Amino acid sequence: MIFSSFFLALGQIGDPRFRKVLFIGIGLTLALLVAAYAGLLFLIEMLTGESVTLPVVGEITWLGDLLGFGSLLFMIVLSALLMVPVASAITSMFLDEVAQAVEDRHYSRLGPARRTPLSEAVRDTINFLGIIIAANLVAIFLYVAFAPLAPFIFYGLNGYLLGMEYFTLVAIRRVGRVEARKARRRHLLTIWAAGILMALPLSVPLLNLVIPILGAATFTHIYHRLPS
Repeated sequence: MIFSSFFLALGQIGDPRFRKVLFIGIGLTLALLVAAYAGLLFLIEMLTGESVTLPVVGEITWLGDLLGFGSLLFMIVLSALLMVPVASAITSMFLDEVAQAVEDRHYSRLGPARRTPLSEAVRDTINFLGIIIAANLVAIFLYVAFAPLAPFIFYGLNGYLLGMEYFTLVAIRRVGRVEARKARRRHLLTIWAAGILMALPLSVPLLNLVIPILGAATFTHIYHRLPS
């Protein structure tokens, strides 16, 4: 069921509504990363000023440039680790578009779904964004401490987070938040396994940017195929 749901989602990847959400998600993610880097540079400039006096060394004027260059490398590495999780969180704000496109094509017999209010979608996105960034930052230490297990930690963690979030957001449209959580608990292993399938391409450049869309579409199929 998981694989057939994934291939059904893949077959719809050319849907205009899929492309719309993809471009919005990537654009907002890039804007967020640029804003974060600009904020970091501003903070460095505030703390260092034009020159800094150090014991023994005396006055130096290049510390800000050095920290700025170091912050660029830091942001490049951080962006590589967080680009997809952040894109996934931001894309969740527009999940209705993807889920509705899937239901229009494959489940047209269903009645209209509950539309998630924008305020609720933004709140859920901020919560998910905080959780997924914090979890992945903590996982960096686990990657170092348990290097041989790093791939399993990465895929297991992000698979769990992606699976839980996307299934919940899809289910909320049909049964509300409380029942969505109950369904998530009943089908935990299936949802986690499907989430890991979504997490596997996260390390493949360009393909990983499509994963949030495929994930939302795949979990829409999974939700409608699981026993209630």
